[in-house]
Amino acid sequence: MSKESILRVGIAGAGYFGRFHALKIAASSREKLVGLYDPVLENAQKVGKEVGAPAMELDALLECCDALVIAAPAEAHFELAVKALKAGRHVLIEKPIASTLEQADALVKLAKETGLVLQVGHLLRYSAEQKAISQRITKPLYIETTRIAPFKSRGVDVSVVLDLMIHDLDLVLAIVDSPIDRVDALGAAVTSEFEDIANARVHFSNGCVATITASRISLKTERKMRIFSEEGYLSADFMEKQLVMIGREKGLPLPGTNGFRREVVKWKDYDILEAEHNAFVASCLDGAPVLVNAIAGRRALAAALAVINSMHETQEKMENSGLLSIRKNYLTD
Repeated sequence: MSKESILRVGIAGAGYFGRFHALKIAASSREKLVGLYDPVLENAQKVGKEVGAPAMELDALLECCDALVIAAPAEAHFELAVKALKAGRHVLIEKPIASTLEQADALVKLAKETGLVLQVGHLLRYSAEQKAISQRITKPLYIETTRIAPFKSRGVDVSVVLDLMIHDLDLVLAIVDSPIDRVDALGAAVTSEFEDIANARVHFSNGCVATITASRISLKTERKMRIFSEEGYLSADFMEKQLVMIGREKGLPLPGTNGFRREVVKWKDYDILEAEHNAFVASCLDGAPVLVNAIAGRRALAAALAVINSMHETQEKMENSGLLSIRKNYLTD
């Protein structure tokens, strides 16, 4: 299709993220928001009024759109995506791609069979920080990431692994070109039904190891990454929008280090949701490659589920040994 074409987009899910998608589509020169669907009609009507689009039933929406943005709760992703793909519609689906690996495999297969775009909403793949890191690191040996934030009621219908940690899991998987060998993880539910804090040590087949920490009950927001690699050492502070690279290629010489240099890189934030939509439109209308396709979404989900399974195994071991009851008593005393 030509670059002048307009992608007619519908949204399934008019909640927190659905509203943001609606605002981006409404402001886009290459997208047209044709309607919104939500099981709670009032939600679709409220967002629709804000952006000038009608609330519609799902079948009617699929009849008049070229693509569907799925911003519904995770348990609804699979059913909505299958219906859209079978109707011949491109799909942009919020992370995680599905609830189970079986569902993810089915979506990978269906997207391949239909030849349609299935893009998964791992937003940080479109960020300036990801570009800065991927341009400098190709052979990581050890990665350490931290993502902590104060408590918010949104997102507590899933584990912090699927809520927050999956972002860093996806970034790590994009950097490490190797299958996961094993995962050792622990976590705890503190304010919700699911884990609110989690730590995972991910071992890759090529020997690389990644330690990933996530929390949604912290007193402050912190996002950092450290990478030891064959290219050198990289330290990134995503809140400060800065990374430091100690290597041999770029930067100012470090005296007494046998040729090492120190490079400081700063970046400015831009609208990564807009960048994600631009990429989606380019894939649908221009045939551009899908940066985060169904296979990438499936890989991130597999890593997240491996972390969750490991956490549950660790918890079971603690319960069997009596350590968990000791810990609970200590916390309540």
